Amino acid sequence: MKKNMYTRITIVLFIIGLMMSVQYNTIRKPAERDTRDIWAIREELSEEKKQHSALLAEIRSLNAVVDRYEQSEETNMKAVLSETVESLKQQAGLTEITGPGVILRINPAQELVAMGYDIKEISPDLLIQLTNALFKYGATNVAIDGERIVHTTAIRDINGETTVNSVPLSTPPFEIYVGTNSYKDAKKVYNSVQASTFIDSFYLDNFNLIIEEPTDELTIPAFENSLTNDYLTEAKKGE
Repeated sequence: MKKNMYTRITIVLFIIGLMMSVQYNTIRKPAERDTRDIWAIREELSEEKKQHSALLAEIRSLNAVVDRYEQSEETNMKAVLSETVESLKQQAGLTEITGPGVILRINPAQELVAMGYDIKEISPDLLIQLTNALFKYGATNVAIDGERIVHTTAIRDINGETTVNSVPLSTPPFEIYVGTNSYKDAKKVYNSVQASTFIDSFYLDNFNLIIEEPTDELTIPAFENSLTNDYLTEAKKGE
């Protein structure tokens, strides 16, 4: 009887000791170290500060609109509403816009064609990566082969053809227009693309990616289709 009791006490003490050991190791185990160097951390911090500044600028802009609504008389309310609608259309890509930017040209690599290499459809994945990088570099508006990139744009393969907004791309050469807020931003996009690996990536696919010098006036075409809306609904009068 006593033997069984000692056995049970031993098992209970063993379990308690195991639990205490696990808890001790959990407390004592240091957090996973951040192995990034100081420049990687500074770069991430810089991106976060840029996003913070952009959000603050957007808040100031919206507050200014609210102030204009509150200060405007009824006779001027329509004008303020019209300006707001026009601004929203520009942000959504529904209007043509002219300003600083750069032009990227995608041409078949003639030296590879002369050597017998086949020029196939440009890869949708490569085009998506380039587009994402352009916005990261500072682009505000992008049009690929005349098709404006908006929040609903899909770049994908349809029946063996690379499409943008469901429109097949032209056989290269074709152009990518990149609009920016300032000439300084256009220079940044130009330098970033030049320093990136995209030129080599396109060449591996038998294309030459050429970026022209920045310009002060580049016209980005408007998005010609209607935007789809899956979530917003029009409120009834009085709601």
